[in-house]
Amino acid sequence: MLRLGFIGAGTVGTALAIRLDGRGYPVVAVSSRRQSSAQRLAQAISGCRGFKDNQAAADAAELVFITTPDDAIAPVVAEIRWHPGQRVVHCSGAASTDILEPAKSSGAQTGAFHPLQTFASAKQAIDNLPGSTFAIEAEEPLLTTLKDLALALDGRWIELKAGDKVAYHAAAVMACNYLVTLVKLATDLWQTFAIPPDQATRALLPLLRGTIRNIESMGIPQCLTGPIARGDAGTIGKHIRALQEVAPGLLSTYCELGLQTIPIALDKGRIDQGQAEELRAMLERPDSQSHVR
Repeated sequence: MLRLGFIGAGTVGTALAIRLDGRGYPVVAVSSRRQSSAQRLAQAISGCRGFKDNQAAADAAELVFITTPDDAIAPVVAEIRWHPGQRVVHCSGAASTDILEPAKSSGAQTGAFHPLQTFASAKQAIDNLPGSTFAIEAEEPLLTTLKDLALALDGRWIELKAGDKVAYHAAAVMACNYLVTLVKLATDLWQTFAIPPDQATRALLPLLRGTIRNIESMGIPQCLTGPIARGDAGTIGKHIRALQEVAPGLLSTYCELGLQTIPIALDKGRIDQGQAEELRAMLERPDSQSHVR
């Protein structure tokens, strides 16, 4: 098996190192800006050494994962003396392998290996990694190696080109980070009827879980429910008027999300073009609903 090294001992590096070592890929070296972080991860893996010096970690491994924050990847790559045949992989979702050019020009094989998963803590990252999809950018023979690593982690893989990475990462942000934002906006709205955020979150979580299960089991568009899916213009009008009164700052977000939902409802087949146009007119001109009762 390839000897693996990690430069960066944060949540992503920790999760990958522990999971891959557990699947028979020996992790022999780890370095970090804080040596205490490197030592902590090294102590969790048999036979692994922790270094403060990135060069020492790179020299000890055949395949080096750079799991630093994105802004640190290019400086880290530039400071290390790479050698022909070595394999160097970063784990950024948005960056292409272009930022590994100093390693490539030294004869190393370069790639990207991004786990499509949320990493709020090291433990949560280790638990959530199996089953994830990994976005891979590389040329052969490293491409096959990275596909094998994804499968070893009980995951799936997709192959991306350099020009795909930013759109791919934007999609991940919309599905993950902005979901948090939407829940925060919903819990803010609950405060207008005196329900505190923690209670609102607990109440909404079963709804969120049910929605995710429906997406998984039924797919889009069939999983869509709610007033737009039914063509219920009366309810949409009530929502608009209520938001104008109690939370006007949320109205533009509500309307834009509604407009983006109309095509999904049409694809589901429960509304016709006439209903879609009525809903679109209401959401594009919410002020026209202020006089409707």
